[in-house]
Amino acid sequence: MSRHDEILAKPRPDPDDLAVLLGADAPAEQASLLAAAYAVKVRQVGPVVYFRGLFELSNRCTKDCLYCGIRRSNLNLERYTIPVDEILAGARWAYEQGYGSVVLQSGERNDPAFVDLITELVTKIRALSRDQLVITLSLGEQSEDTYRTWFRAGAERYLLRIETSDPDLYRRLHPADHSWERRRDCLRLLHHIGYQLGSGVMIGLPGQRVEQLANDILFFEQEQVVMIGMGPFIPHADTPLRDSIRNFAWKRHAQLALALRMIAVTRLYLQDVNIAAATALQTLAPDGREQGIAAGANVIMPNLTEPKYRSSYRLYDGKPCLDESATQCRGCLEARIASMGETIGFGQRGDSQRFLRRSFADAAGGVICQRS
Repeated sequence: MSRHDEILAKPRPDPDDLAVLLGADAPAEQASLLAAAYAVKVRQVGPVVYFRGLFELSNRCTKDCLYCGIRRSNLNLERYTIPVDEILAGARWAYEQGYGSVVLQSGERNDPAFVDLITELVTKIRALSRDQLVITLSLGEQSEDTYRTWFRAGAERYLLRIETSDPDLYRRLHPADHSWERRRDCLRLLHHIGYQLGSGVMIGLPGQRVEQLANDILFFEQEQVVMIGMGPFIPHADTPLRDSIRNFAWKRHAQLALALRMIAVTRLYLQDVNIAAATALQTLAPDGREQGIAAGANVIMPNLTEPKYRSSYRLYDGKPCLDESATQCRGCLEARIASMGETIGFGQRGDSQRFLRRSFADAAGGVICQRS
């Protein structure tokens, strides 16, 4: 039996096994890895996919990350912030369609007007859905007071991607005024406040090694992350990192294969977390998101942003579905998922099983988290 097969025969890989699985790019090895991860996904979280309706609220950003299309130095796009009434109309539609959750995502801002805007949206979305829609925020680094304000208003989940658990690699991807330690500390603060904590990384970065990706998975466990949102690195023409690929063998097939292995190995190791099949997978292959589900993911984020804004929220080149309405997106994804024999968790919260089990254990031990 090969080392690869020996690892897959274990109930759960050991930490030293992760890089081996991530580097196993032979077709037969990849196929057995993905099949094993899908089996764990079905056993741990069921043959179900949860929708998170995504609103790309604003592309105004104070950050200048070297890979991101909405970085503050990019002058080749029109900046926008969607009016409150449009977001609320979209949230009402999502609620009526049976979505269990919505996501408010934007570029990173910390000004009082932005904090108040998010507080208003969270409060009103909770009200219009009779507290049924679970709200996830993906709004970057904020102060403790801001995180607590949004949590008290009714936000329950927060996604803050670390992008890489390696501080040196992080520094190569960001200007000097960006801090990996600050970002990690925000993750810890979010967990302490009581959010269901989400994070993620980019996969297939120039110079990135499988050992670093393995450490990313260990980082998720160490920081008690229960929602994983990660995707393949795809260059953007209006960013400094576009130049880095001139001496980098960037190939769609290889990027997709590595991203699928990362999803699969994360599922095998963490078992009961929520893992998203990123929209970026569909940039690399028409059925990329379905391949993500087959590799162990259990969450998809249909884009509910009106098409008139979508072309201005391109974090990477080749983003799909820019002209698709929310209704078209729902119908398309529903058919794709049904073709796999999976069901969609309409009307369900879709909480991370790891979060629920941890919360049950805390309650049994007398630990109670209050919204204060």
